[in-house]
Amino acid sequence: MIKAIIFDLDNTLVDFMLMKERAVHAAVHAMIDSGLKMTMDEAVAKINAIYKREGIEYQQVFDEFLNDEFGTIDNKMISAGIVAYRTAREAALKAYPGVFPTLIELIKMGIKLAVVSDAPSREAWLRLSYLNFHHLFDVIITFDDSLNRKPSPIPFNLALKRLDLKASECLMIGDWAERDVVGAKAVGMKTVFARYGDTFNTVHPGSDYDINSITELINIVKKENKLL
Repeated sequence: MIKAIIFDLDNTLVDFMLMKERAVHAAVHAMIDSGLKMTMDEAVAKINAIYKREGIEYQQVFDEFLNDEFGTIDNKMISAGIVAYRTAREAALKAYPGVFPTLIELIKMGIKLAVVSDAPSREAWLRLSYLNFHHLFDVIITFDDSLNRKPSPIPFNLALKRLDLKASECLMIGDWAERDVVGAKAVGMKTVFARYGDTFNTVHPGSDYDINSITELINIVKKENKLL
């Protein structure tokens, strides 16, 4: 019987890549307006290359970008970029359609809710708080809590420990098959692939379920718990 659902955060609950794209473009526009002599496409490509090398949550990306290009950091330019980035990030941070009513319905069904994310703790909590999701979850596991990234079993097992449940009683949903699905299945959980958030064009995620809308979770839980 399923007693809890464990969610990945980015590209499962929130459209992280849309948020990141809009925020980076806003930051570059602000830096160009402050004197950066570079085209939008060139600057965005260089910033994305840093993210690819250092990780998508890298907090010093603009410092490194400016230092790489000019050997110094122009405080006027970087401050304009950071403010524009944060403003655009908050404006673009949105949950996928159906997330909020689905979470509420699961809670009404008596299902515990958890998050297992590779994001740094503060960034994960900021995203959840901005969307008013921070009160809905029983357990939140971030990289800072487990010090291990998925598909390591450590964050999944930590979530199970804090939920006080067995792996067979939990369902994991995520958009990254190689991390969310592989990691959860390795500890014994059933898995759901969030195809609506997939950015890798995954063909065979290896999950127990494959959904195009988060609202499909309701019937999956009912089917697993023999309520259909």
